[in-house]
Amino acid sequence: MEKNGGSKQFELSNVIYGGNVKNAGKMKALAALAVFSVSMFGAGCKSAAPLSQADAQSMIEANYSQAAPQPITIVVNDLGMREGVTAKYWTGLKRYPNGYWADFKLTDDGKKLVKTADGKDVIEWRPESPTDSKYAITLTTVATSRPKATDVGNPEDLGSTKSVNFTEAVNLDPLPGPLQGIAQNPGNELTTPKHATFVQANGAWKLDSIN
Repeated sequence: MEKNGGSKQFELSNVIYGGNVKNAGKMKALAALAVFSVSMFGAGCKSAAPLSQADAQSMIEANYSQAAPQPITIVVNDLGMREGVTAKYWTGLKRYPNGYWADFKLTDDGKKLVKTADGKDVIEWRPESPTDSKYAITLTTVATSRPKATDVGNPEDLGSTKSVNFTEAVNLDPLPGPLQGIAQNPGNELTTPKHATFVQANGAWKLDSIN
């Protein structure tokens, strides 16, 4: 009886401890599989490198460099008209009896630089009164230009994207100095607040939109 009882006790112990060993082996295998899965998942998901302010500015400027250059619109007020006469871009052609209306003719140099709204070579100056300080005419430049990005801020997290605030500035570099001065007179909008959005693509940041 003791032998049989001992045999049963041994068999029972063997089953119990043998089962624990088998379970432990299975747990190790599952743990190894979990580690392998995590490593494979991490290898498959590329995280983008940090987006720096310099990187953001570079991508914004690259976007502008690919755009077609456009003529610059210049608002010319009374001061600008006088500066244009001094620069010999236009010259007085006719003064009307009321004393404050006048016609100005574009010079040969002026024609190389600007165009009137109606395409003629005469600027018709028609303020409402001698004290009408708000009156102005609009010219467009012959030279074309692309905007440039200034005051580019640091990237900010916006969900899974990043956003950057900056200023879009009219690039007056192609214009001669006196015409640049006229373009900088009151009435001209040379800067516009802008917002750029960046998204991740294949482990890198790319410019998505500018608004």
